[in-house]
Amino acid sequence: MNKLKILVTVGLAVSIAGCAAHPDPIVDMQGVNPELLAADWEDCEGYSEEIIIGNGVTKGAGVGGGIGAVGGAINGDVGRAAANGALIGATRSGLDADRDKQRVFKRCLRGRGYRILN
Repeated sequence: MNKLKILVTVGLAVSIAGCAAHPDPIVDMQGVNPELLAADWEDCEGYSEEIIIGNGVTKGAGVGGGIGAVGGAINGDVGRAAANGALIGATRSGLDADRDKQRVFKRCLRGRGYRILN
């Protein structure tokens, strides 16, 4: 049953991370060709998709679960502590990966000469 809880917890964390805010860059459109922006947008989005959130979430869950289990061994509740650690680790890693995706996307657009306002 503890393994099932951990899997459900990790699944929830993946869902949360996947739904994390991925705000689109706000581009100053003064003097911008919309067709060229659309093409560059697609290219830059492709680069940002190279960051796979699920990989980070899985690693974060594993590390967090291990750390939680160690803490739980001290407290006497290894299963619950491991599950909590997995959830925290997975969520944190997913949010970090999402933030990295946003940075890559915005850097790419800036590198192509766009003024990003956010």
